[in-house]
Amino acid sequence: MLLKKTQSLCPICRKVLDAEIFDEDGKVWIRRTCPDHGEAKHLYWSDVEMYRRFEAFEKIGTGVTNPQRHAPVDACPTACGLCSNHHSGTLLANIDLTNRCNLNCTFCFANARACGFVYEPSFDQIVEMMAMLRSEKPVPTPAVQFSGGEPTMRDDLFEIIEKAKEMGFSQVQVATNGIKIAKDPQYVQKLKDAGLSTIYLHFDGVTKETNPILETGLKVVEYCEKAKLGVVLVPTIINGKNDHEIGAILKYAADHITAVRGVNFQPVAFTGAASEENVIQERVTIPDLAERIEEQTDGIIKKKYFYPVPCVVPISDLVEAYTGEPVVRFTTHQHCGAATYVFVTEEGLVPINEMIDVDGFFDAITKMTETMNNGGTINKYRALLEGVKNMGSSAMKGEHGVGTQFYKLLGKTLIFQNYDALRDFHWNALFIGTMHFMDKYNYDLARVQRCCIHYATPDGRVIPFCTYNSGPVYREEVWKKFAQDPAKKE
Repeated sequence: MLLKKTQSLCPICRKVLDAEIFDEDGKVWIRRTCPDHGEAKHLYWSDVEMYRRFEAFEKIGTGVTNPQRHAPVDACPTACGLCSNHHSGTLLANIDLTNRCNLNCTFCFANARACGFVYEPSFDQIVEMMAMLRSEKPVPTPAVQFSGGEPTMRDDLFEIIEKAKEMGFSQVQVATNGIKIAKDPQYVQKLKDAGLSTIYLHFDGVTKETNPILETGLKVVEYCEKAKLGVVLVPTIINGKNDHEIGAILKYAADHITAVRGVNFQPVAFTGAASEENVIQERVTIPDLAERIEEQTDGIIKKKYFYPVPCVVPISDLVEAYTGEPVVRFTTHQHCGAATYVFVTEEGLVPINEMIDVDGFFDAITKMTETMNNGGTINKYRALLEGVKNMGSSAMKGEHGVGTQFYKLLGKTLIFQNYDALRDFHWNALFIGTMHFMDKYNYDLARVQRCCIHYATPDGRVIPFCTYNSGPVYREEVWKKFAQDPAKKE
């Protein structure tokens, strides 16, 4: 059964092709035909019912008001920077600080060690990229993640972080394997003092078999606990390799909740050399991941508890209606990612879905926004009070009494703008998320045009994540264009 039409890539020549997304045997597939290489059919999502549930949350944004270029409709994805065809602003920007790395992982977005040259933009080029991101309208990019390669191999990393905070990024992250951090107990404190918000730590498992640098990761978390710096664990999940340790990773995260803010699972994307057999055997989709989480947490965190990223758009609508100011909008494609929250209590893990009626929460937020848009300032305040009261009634439907506490704190945040209250509450909350980045086998142009995670490049462009890494592969183009003499970095 045909679900929708889109465009995709030939997995051999990467030509842009018309494509169909369709339901077959309870799964969702993407199919296109290349005039030179024939038909290609690959798995898109492994559960059509979950696909349909997420489809209901579709929110198409309006993009940025100052795009880098005005492009014809058929220009995507071969003519990036961020253009008039793009429907989302930049929520999180990646900046590759280097392609040097002290590991040689089998699966790597950057394929860093195989380049044969050094890519490492200067401090001034990095500042120019950050300035470009902060100039986006109507909302400047709020968060930046320094990536690579391995960003800790740069000696000026602390100065780069300090500059990012100075330029107004509210969230500054470093994506790292942790090797350098684990060797120096003071390194984490230096990162925190420079202004780092979060360490985004590669963490593939809780055994040496799945995570050869396990001791490194454990040491990084230990140091983050001491420094009170947040860390997010980032496992690349591969079917048959480490998918049996998903529950154990979550248990480890809960046991170290004072430092670990979340686990962001990344189902493997085949951006390097991979055979059709690899793709078939090792592919994990978002429904697969959610099923394993339910199985490996003994049913505590259920598959149905996950919601797509754009589910939070009503909150942005509410804040804009109340303040009259534009805010960040999570208008990413509904099939790009999923998330939920659990709270770590003395009794164990308590999913937010058992504390509150999540659907009722979003309904109440939507009604509050509609009421505000129909009245003046006084009516806005009354709508907020009434809305929080209505949200409180949905908390009573939860299975745990802490739901009422959640709404009291949320009410303080919304009405009195007391964000400290919500921050304290979040301290014991564990974010569980997943972003399934695309590759040439499951590439969907509709997802690219709604991407909220972008790369900034030294030649002045902002490029969607999956186009940069696995579409026309802008990464190689950019790195080669700004390559340095390897001898300079030896």
